[in-house]
Amino acid sequence: MRDKAFIDTNIFVYAFLDSESPYGHAKHLKATELLKTFHSSSEAIISTQVLSEYYSVLLKNKIDDAEIQESVQQLADAIEVAALSKQTVFSSYSIRNRHQFSHWDALIVASALENACTVLYSEDMQHNQLIDQQLRIINPFG
Repeated sequence: MRDKAFIDTNIFVYAFLDSESPYGHAKHLKATELLKTFHSSSEAIISTQVLSEYYSVLLKNKIDDAEIQESVQQLADAIEVAALSKQTVFSSYSIRNRHQFSHWDALIVASALENACTVLYSEDMQHNQLIDQQLRIINPFG
C-alpha cells in the first residue's frame, strides 16, 4: 500500500478547469493524470478547507453554482474528507511560525500531518520541502 497523500485545492481546480492557454491546459492534464493514480479513497485525503476553497475558486471563475455544488458533492464522495478541528487550527500556528507559510497553507499542512499523510501535493509551497521529518511537499507541475 502506498503512502497517504493530501491533495491541495489547486490540483482539483486545474483538473476541473481546462484553460485555453497552453500553460493552463498542461496543468489540467497533469492534475487529471495525478488524480487518476489514486485507486482508493484511503490513498488520499482532503480537508473541509479544500472543499470550501474549491467552491470559492470555481465561483470566481463564473462556473454555474449548481454545477459547482454537484462537483463538490462528487469530490466529497470520492475521497476522504477530514474536518478541521480546534487542534488543527492551533497546530497551524506553530507550523506557520516555523516555516513562514501563509495562514491557509499552514492549515493545509497541519491537516495533512494530523491525518498521517507523508505527501502533500500542492503548487503553493516549496517543492520537495520536508515538514517535521514526515510530510514531503510535491509540486506536480514543477
